[in-house]
Formats: sequence, structure tokens, C-alpha cells
Amino acid sequence: MPVDQLTAPLSKQEAYALVDAVMERDDLALTASAHEDEETGDWYFEATCDHPPDLESFSQLARQVLGGTIDFSVEPIDPKVNWVARSLEGLAPVVAGGFYVYGSHETGPVPHGLTPMRIDAAQAFGTGHHETTTGCLEAIDMVLKRRRPKFLLDVGTGTGVLAIALAKRLRTPVIATDIDPVAVKTTRENAWANGVGKLIFPVEATGLDHRTITDNAPYDLLVANILAGPLVALAPGMGRIAAPGGTVILSGILRHQAVRVINAYGRQGMTLRHRLDRKDWSTLVLEKH
Repeated sequence: MPVDQLTAPLSKQEAYALVDAVMERDDLALTASAHEDEETGDWYFEATCDHPPDLESFSQLARQVLGGTIDFSVEPIDPKVNWVARSLEGLAPVVAGGFYVYGSHETGPVPHGLTPMRIDAAQAFGTGHHETTTGCLEAIDMVLKRRRPKFLLDVGTGTGVLAIALAKRLRTPVIATDIDPVAVKTTRENAWANGVGKLIFPVEATGLDHRTITDNAPYDLLVANILAGPLVALAPGMGRIAAPGGTVILSGILRHQAVRVINAYGRQGMTLRHRLDRKDWSTLVLEKH
């Protein structure tokens, strides 16, 4: 199968905004990412497509999101290479919320007093390096300092990093769902690699209607690190399965999208308790009335 990579030089904020817009659609690209050239400091938008990219659709979306014309370049790439993993190999460990997230290439000792999680690059989102993930880890740490929830759900689990963080800290079962079967498989493997395989229950699910999710509701802690659009769409369902007094941690939200998400969850009886802004991204901590 031919695989093409579409690239455009943008500002950091523009690149992340376009990534967010592309990933809210399922017809444009396999993956989209924003990255900085270490040598020049320039930022780029990249999208990987398993078919010839629809340049007109990309250009139209860029005009809608960024308000201008973008010059995209297209280059064929080797479809046998796992480009998600390739782009993440060799990343340095991350410390956030008292957690130490590292890859198996790291051979140094785990710093004292931190909760270690080994998360290797994979075909799923969540190695701990992105501001959305570090924001969630910090929010989890904040919540667990004042309460110990027992009924836990991680929506859009990706590599399982947040579910693993919860299971390691609480030694409590966590249901971890994702629409992507690769993410479900990755989460299961990472859970066992981190010694919490018996505590994490990965489920392939679209939305919140899967029987495993509904049968174990209500939840007193829910986390969801996805995108603003899907989070807004999930708000009514999250309101139904969150226990009174329960906490909901949301991320994957650009700063300018935060008010929209807060309002959507406010209509479901949830109040914003904390907002953590990290660079261009916001993590929200809400409480169900």
C-alpha cells in the first residue's frame, strides 16, 4: 500500500491547530503531528496518508482553520516503516505529577520518589511527552492527593499511559477504552510490562455505550485525553456515567477551545475545579454535582 507524507512549514500554534482539525476527521490522514526542527527551530505540520493526499481538502481545511493559503509538499514514504514509533524513538524521560515516564532504551536508574512507567513508542498516542499527557498526569496527581477513587475509566487510552498511572498509584482496577484496536493491544501489552496487567481492562469501544462501560458505571474518576470535538460530543454520556461528586479530567484541548468544552460539561452538571495550561494546551479538572 502506498504511503505519502504531507508537510507544510507553519508556526507552532498553527501546526497544532491544523493537527487538531485533521484528527477530528477520519477521511484525510492516518496520523497528523506537529514537530520542531532541532537544528533550525522551525515548526512543521505533517500528515501521513495511506492514499494520495486530497490536497484540495487539506487546503480548504487550512483556510477554514488558519485563514490563509498553505503550500503543502507531498513525499512518498516506506509503508513498511512504523513512522509513529520512528518519530518517537530516543525521546528523553518525562517527569510529571510524580510520575517518571521512560522508554526501554533508557538504562539509567529511576529517580527516587517517582512512580516509574515504561512506555515505548508505538502505533498509538501517549508516551508522556506531549503537554496533553503531562497535564493529565499532573491533574491525576492533584486529584489523588485529596481522594482515592475506586471506580476508574480511561476513555481514549492510546498507549494506556494514564490507565497505568492510575493503576500504579491506586492498585485499583481501571477500564481503558479506545476506538482503535491497535491502541487496545498496545495498552494491554504496556499494562503487563508495567506490572499492572491484572488491574487494567482494555476495551475496544466507540463512544460510551459498550456494555463493559455501562455495566461498571457510575465512575468516581474519569479521564479522557482525546480532542475537543469528540470531548464535546461525549459530554452527555460522560454526565450519565459520572458519579455524583465524581471527578472528570479532560485534555487534548487547545487553549482557545477550553471554554467550549467547559460549557458542554457544565450543561451536564459539572463544575470546573482546576485548569492546567501547558503551552498551547489545557487540561480541565471538573466535578459532577
